[in-house]
Amino acid sequence: MPRLALLVEAAAVLFVLASFFAGEARYMTMGAGAALLAASAVAGALGDRRALPGFWLWYASVAVYAFLYIPLTIVVVFSFNDSKLNAEWVGFTLAWYRRLVADDAMLIAAANSLFIAVTSSAIATVLGTLAGIAMHARRLRLLPLLVFAPVAMPEVLLGVSLLIFFLNAAQPALAMIGIDFELGLVSVIIAHITFSISFVAIVVRARLAGADESIFEAARDLGATPWQMFRLVMFPLILPGIIAGALMAFALSLDDFVITFFTAGVGTKTLPLEIYTLIKVAVTPEVNAVSTLLMLLTLATIAIAGRIAPDVLRSRA
Repeated sequence: MPRLALLVEAAAVLFVLASFFAGEARYMTMGAGAALLAASAVAGALGDRRALPGFWLWYASVAVYAFLYIPLTIVVVFSFNDSKLNAEWVGFTLAWYRRLVADDAMLIAAANSLFIAVTSSAIATVLGTLAGIAMHARRLRLLPLLVFAPVAMPEVLLGVSLLIFFLNAAQPALAMIGIDFELGLVSVIIAHITFSISFVAIVVRARLAGADESIFEAARDLGATPWQMFRLVMFPLILPGIIAGALMAFALSLDDFVITFFTAGVGTKTLPLEIYTLIKVAVTPEVNAVSTLLMLLTLATIAIAGRIAPDVLRSRA
């Protein structure tokens, strides 16, 4: 009975997904999906009592994942919709992707996003690696707090803090030595480095936490200098973590909106900011197309990071 109930729940999810393409029968199809969802819950509750806890876990998991991924699926599918409106499915077309390639403003925003992501992730990888090694070697209580603070801090608060710092501290200080500092690509890169360092440090520290300390002790006993131990022993060991951290920093920088919004200034556009500008008018298939490409690039980057350093995405990390 629990397995049958879960199959009914899966059918309910498909009905809800199909309702976005059902045209005039949309509400009827969605109602059928809701009815099947309720029926699956009742059928599971009436099943074997011993299997009931496991059933509710699977039932909740399917419902949550459907809630998360149905909107993403709709965005991807409707990016191929042959209509300027997202009200209903009309037909398949690649016109919106061709229009996207010919959009100069979008291409400039994409180039800015890639430049910011590559630059900030490269610098954050170096600094984050050093921070991760320092946390592992020194065991200071204050250092992890300082490194992990940008991760726990709300993005709005971090964005406002950086904006105040740039305007009230960095700009006047640089003006005293004749440097005209304005909000733009440089301020965005600095802001992205600020929060990316923490993610790289977490990955590198997790990699070192699973390493055998006797390897480092043996290197020191054999007369290796600190630089030789790092270059020949530690660096090859943590290299997968460094690469994974760099990819995570790249992905986070590429699709960041809140912090970029506060620190970009006037005239600086990135892909998230350009998408926000477009959806002020309407969510057209062109917005779906650029969102699909951005989502695919982000997911691919995170997937590669997970393959290189699988411990990063596990609870023990």
